[in-house]
Amino acid sequence: MKLTTKGHYSVKALLDLSLQPGWGPVSTKAIAKRQGIPAPYLEKLLIEMRRVGLVKSIRGCVGGYQLAREPKEISVGEILEAVGESVANLPYNDESAVQAEDWVTSSLWRRLNQKLKQALYSITLADLYYDARSWQASQGSEANFIV
Repeated sequence: MKLTTKGHYSVKALLDLSLQPGWGPVSTKAIAKRQGIPAPYLEKLLIEMRRVGLVKSIRGCVGGYQLAREPKEISVGEILEAVGESVANLPYNDESAVQAEDWVTSSLWRRLNQKLKQALYSITLADLYYDARSWQASQGSEANFIV
């Protein structure tokens, strides 16, 4: 499985929100600048994620986007699903296998695909947050973090 730009940007944006005090609100422009994401494209992704309840939008001069739930309650799988990404079947998935070896190989890829999906839904923003903060601390970085 390869994470597309859409999926990568979506995870980066929500991780950025999780790294902010109180999880936002943060302007699209600020996230886009920190993460190197084109602002109009980011806005579209955030709208998609708002529709499924991952983020909330706050209007006004101090508005922006913020997480709708705690980072420990938002999985990477949910984020990818929100923007239309799917965990496509891994390379080999031949349901019409006639030889035992083909069937075994197909079965192996199905199991690997299932484990990948389970992993994506078990990894939360909180997990990524702690990974990012640990890495940041090891680098002696400032509070602003680029994912």
